[in-house]
Amino acid sequence: MLSTLKEQVRTPPRRLALWRAGRRLVTMPEAELPIRVRHKTASYHLMLLPVVVFLCVFSLYPLAGSVLAFKTFQASKGIWGSPWAGMENFTIVFSTPHFYQILRNTVFIATMKIMLGLIVPLSFALLLNEVRAAGFKRTVQTITYLPYFLSWVNLAGVFKDLFTTTGMINKVLGNLFGTEPVMFFANATAFPYIVVATDTWKDFGFNAILYLAALASIDIGLYEAARIDGATRWKQLLHVTLPGLVATIVLLAALSLQNVLNAGFEQILNLYNPLVYSTGDILDTYVYRMGLVDSQFEVATAIGLMKSLVGFCFIYTANALAGRYANYRIF
Repeated sequence: MLSTLKEQVRTPPRRLALWRAGRRLVTMPEAELPIRVRHKTASYHLMLLPVVVFLCVFSLYPLAGSVLAFKTFQASKGIWGSPWAGMENFTIVFSTPHFYQILRNTVFIATMKIMLGLIVPLSFALLLNEVRAAGFKRTVQTITYLPYFLSWVNLAGVFKDLFTTTGMINKVLGNLFGTEPVMFFANATAFPYIVVATDTWKDFGFNAILYLAALASIDIGLYEAARIDGATRWKQLLHVTLPGLVATIVLLAALSLQNVLNAGFEQILNLYNPLVYSTGDILDTYVYRMGLVDSQFEVATAIGLMKSLVGFCFIYTANALAGRYANYRIF
């Protein structure tokens, strides 16, 4: 019997499935399921088919156009007929005087968004979790995550009205502190911080849902045991709540690494202007101007390809970190 047990341990278990035979649930290898049962899963594959087609058409097929980064584009010959340029387009990118300034702007804004995008939702979720009035709690949560569903096209107009020289922000500052009106969106120093603050305001309520879900999964018995031991609310937060959120925090922090070069194209495109290019211009907006405005398609493709490669490296790193510290892998 001991040898039989050892053999079962060494032999990996076969994939089993449950199916209803009359009134009995029968367990057997999936490959041996009746054909009529296996055919029932076809509906789920058909549901997935539109997503797969969408992914292939809009994500995989356009990757072939990345070859333009290595060519000198001639509209009459098309992408495939244009002559090869080798690494010339990448040389042009790195020799551009303001490219490194744009790269610094992108990293700075994206890093600030990642940091506040982790800290603010976590803090909000912890505070909201301490509220005992269920109705008030649901109301606050609903109000805070609604801005997430608003487009930056609409919000940009709202914020521009708020921050104009005659807007509410300048009126409040003038009445309270007697300051002169400030042109916030023409101030290169203030612009990155406005971008980060408005993006955090828009998304923190929705991102807090993940932390609230993790808080709901913490065993209530741990809090009861802590109270019996005389732990205050602050001690419960430090020794029960935060340890229960460590896996979620590490996972979200690791996954956010892929956004180091994503500073928010839609937001900045609708908010910035030439007066704040020195601190507000990012890689995505630069690619937009080079490709669609200046018609330098090959140079814009080279920048986009470099950004994608760096993003892939960060995604791979995030996957490794998530697997090591949060026991979760994307692929």
